[in-house]
Amino acid sequence: MTCNPSRLPPIRAAALALALGAVMLAGCSGGRHEANDAPSIAARNVTLSAAQRQHIRLHTVAEGSFRPAIETTGRVDFDNERATSVIAPFTGPVVRLKAAPGDRVAKGQVLATVASSDFAAAVGAYRKALVAARNARHIADMDQDLLAHHGVSAREAAQAATDAASAEADRDAARQALLAIGVDEGSIRAIQAGRAVPDAGGAIRAPIAGTVVERLINPGQLLQAGSTACFTVADLSQMWVMAQVTPAEVARVHLGDRAEIRTGEGGTAITGTVTSIGGVVNPDTGLVDVRVSAPNPGDALRKQMYVNVTLSARADSQGLLVPVSAILRDDENLPFVYVAQPDGSFARRHVTQGQRSGTDVVISKGLAAGDKVVVDGGLFMQFMQSQ
Repeated sequence: MTCNPSRLPPIRAAALALALGAVMLAGCSGGRHEANDAPSIAARNVTLSAAQRQHIRLHTVAEGSFRPAIETTGRVDFDNERATSVIAPFTGPVVRLKAAPGDRVAKGQVLATVASSDFAAAVGAYRKALVAARNARHIADMDQDLLAHHGVSAREAAQAATDAASAEADRDAARQALLAIGVDEGSIRAIQAGRAVPDAGGAIRAPIAGTVVERLINPGQLLQAGSTACFTVADLSQMWVMAQVTPAEVARVHLGDRAEIRTGEGGTAITGTVTSIGGVVNPDTGLVDVRVSAPNPGDALRKQMYVNVTLSARADSQGLLVPVSAILRDDENLPFVYVAQPDGSFARRHVTQGQRSGTDVVISKGLAAGDKVVVDGGLFMQFMQSQ
């Protein structure tokens, strides 16, 4: 049975013609449909009633100054320029411990005493050197007097002066040896006066003022000169924070930049300064270390503690700023804002975010100065659009 379009009702004839046209177009395209040929359906604008508009707040986009910042984490460490490991200066067993972790000590304060023959030998050598130097100088002075009265030859007087100078050099070397093993000036003066030396067995002293943060020895333990670590003393008033940034962020960090350190949510911010930028990428983390030197009020920073760090540039930059509350996310997790339109409606506009600056965020693409964006009530608009 054949169908003659001229015999069909006008409406059915028109429908048939449209169908035939669609078939012909499909044949011309080979039956293939590209994904980007499908028309995209734009979200409709949101229109609010007068009552609803009372519950939203707008912000006019304007260019402002901000300080570029990087938010990251860091690990606290001692300031290595203010901390030291105390190594045993002589060999012998520990007799008494006089300091414990947490104790604040002064420079030169005794941390432990040791029964050491090394100490006794050094004290004895200094006593002998003192006597030898004193006698040699006395002989040299006598020879000088005799030379003036022709009692000795010039050669004999010169030899006596040489002997005195040599003995005095030995005396000074013996004194320096005592200082090298931690003997204080008070003990040296006692030796010079011929008196007994306090802590005659040997004293391990604090090389700097600070806090004993680690004790590594026990009573009776045999120490080896120059190798046994006994204590760690650190000045905790200043600490290091080793922050980590990506290689792409390193170019934005400079020596002297300000760093804000927080020990946790609601913690008081501590302001530090970038003092070193790593020259290599950690192969395990793929990050670069940035060292921050920071004060430590109330010992809030403790070694191995993890903290939040915000690195801020010293110079301000310019950019379009909008409150963070204006930024919403669509179903694909892309950021957008609602922008007021001339007809009174509100349209979605996707934006490209830059870095955050306090309660604002820098917008690098998607907005222009003068745009009015919704900063309060955007979630309600997003709900209305989804219905």
